[in-house]
Amino acid sequence: MHKLHFSGEPVPDFVSTDIQTLNKLSSQQFSALTEIIFRFITEPTESERLLSQLSEFASQNGMSPGPLKNIVKSVLLVPNGALKGNLTADHVKTDFITLGLSEEKAGCFAEKWKLNSAVLSRLAIGQTLTVNQLVDMEWKFGVTAGSSELQKVGSIFLQLKLVIKKGNKSENVYIELTLPQFYNFLHEMEQAKTSLECFS
Repeated sequence: MHKLHFSGEPVPDFVSTDIQTLNKLSSQQFSALTEIIFRFITEPTESERLLSQLSEFASQNGMSPGPLKNIVKSVLLVPNGALKGNLTADHVKTDFITLGLSEEKAGCFAEKWKLNSAVLSRLAIGQTLTVNQLVDMEWKFGVTAGSSELQKVGSIFLQLKLVIKKGNKSENVYIELTLPQFYNFLHEMEQAKTSLECFS
């Protein structure tokens, strides 16, 4: 098996078996299932809705819901890995073909990926930024009054206390910056703010 873009390592055999099972669906059925999957990917909090839609899809198409849920779990591995790796629609298509999905169906999924790329990018950024969320910040300026190094006397510094949320606990991080380092830090924060505003 060729190297998969969404996963740096080989996937278990059942994943490719599940994905190959999708080849038995008609184009209409596959398109409807893809729609359900993308609704879930773009609104990840709706897992209850996904389960009810899958049960409904299974009953409408004469399938049993249990195996369908397993198939969808296997399919979701690709977009979840693709989001983390910021992969293109072509990478997603190639990965599905490598896992045994027909070229037509892989193309259909990749097309949907392209259409939703803006929303998917926002989701990826949102996931990245909430890993270590800045909750609070305190700062104070100071002037070095005495030092064993003469050139440091009279230099201005800034002390920062950052409160960062890691999971469900907070952690204090202390940083001391010289004035040039502070201006550099401020410039980087302004660039980050501008980049984030582009996506909102």
